Amino acid sequence: MGMKFYTIAIALVLLLAPAAEFSEAAMYDVTKYGGKADGSTDLSQALLAAWKEACADPADSSVLIPAGTYALGQTMIQGPCKAPINLIVQGTLKAPIDTSSFKPDAGWVAFQHLDQFTLSGNGVFDGQGTTLWGKKCSQSSYCADLPINLRFSFLTNSMIRDVTTKDSKQFHVNVLGCKNLVFHHFTVSAPEESLNTDGIHIGRSSSINITNTNIKTGDDCISIGDGSEQISINDVTCGPGHGISIGSLGKYPNEAPVVGIRVKGATLTNTMNGIRIKTWPASPQGVASDLHFEDVIMNNVGNPILIDQEYCPYNQCKLQIPSRVKISDVSFKNIRGTSSSQLAVKLVCSDGLPCENVQLTDINLKFNGGAPTTLCKNVKPVLGGVQEPKTCSA
Repeated sequence: MGMKFYTIAIALVLLLAPAAEFSEAAMYDVTKYGGKADGSTDLSQALLAAWKEACADPADSSVLIPAGTYALGQTMIQGPCKAPINLIVQGTLKAPIDTSSFKPDAGWVAFQHLDQFTLSGNGVFDGQGTTLWGKKCSQSSYCADLPINLRFSFLTNSMIRDVTTKDSKQFHVNVLGCKNLVFHHFTVSAPEESLNTDGIHIGRSSSINITNTNIKTGDDCISIGDGSEQISINDVTCGPGHGISIGSLGKYPNEAPVVGIRVKGATLTNTMNGIRIKTWPASPQGVASDLHFEDVIMNNVGNPILIDQEYCPYNQCKLQIPSRVKISDVSFKNIRGTSSSQLAVKLVCSDGLPCENVQLTDINLKFNGGAPTTLCKNVKPVLGGVQEPKTCSA
């Protein structure tokens, strides 16, 4: 009942959002506050001045960044505001190439403590990360000192639509502590060689809906971290990238459960992985349950269906100690297409806490190099319908 109500609510938001944006809301144009579309003058002060007045308006308001190219330094846009508020970005915003003066962990553009907020306008947030990929960080290190393009923290009843994040230096989007947040017709654009550039990362948030979104990047298209509940991903295209991932989980103590994740109608093309759940060995206790993947098309995808409770990148873990993240109530339904790896279905669960109630229904995956294979460990999947390949010799 809860998910049905949430789906209806999202539909109403999508229906009403265009009318709300172009209503009689007061418009605060950043060019009236000194903003210049010359590609070099920092827009941040003009943007914050316009935002301050709009945020204090007791009626609906909109801040407008008109078409053009703007330089934008590190910026924090925050509430609470007096009434519903929109940021309409029609131009291209360019981040500084040198971010050594940025405050750490704050990202490039951060939005926080907002309710009934809309970000829209067909604009582009260009992180200009191309000069740093592979130079400031390597594959064996975590690029924590590089800024995330867009941070959304503690937003409620809000929408991000019709905008693009491009060439971030690190993650494109980080969602933290949000509730009832929609991404609709959102675009992530970066090449395959961009390191550590997850498209949308979600953590400690609930009722997040991602729909009609196109993600091309060098890491996970969507990654779901601990404390994520009731996440709905519909009609998303992914590739290049590393696929759609739940996890990695179990790296840190006291991680909150991941519950109620639904991926439906996704298309993955030329990705390193498909749909996967990954947890670290030797982990603290954790829970991942009610996880469902349905109607997913794979086009030349490595590891199309993957549960990996021995996730150990760069051999920086203790494989001999099992993961203590409990995975249960998982379904893969109507997963079809082509695998770039011969191993098409890999279900490797913890020998300390075997996976429970894992269902595979109507799986139809081909491998151009011959017959695809499957691997099951510490799991007894429930099978139904077509099974190509024959999952674990079913």
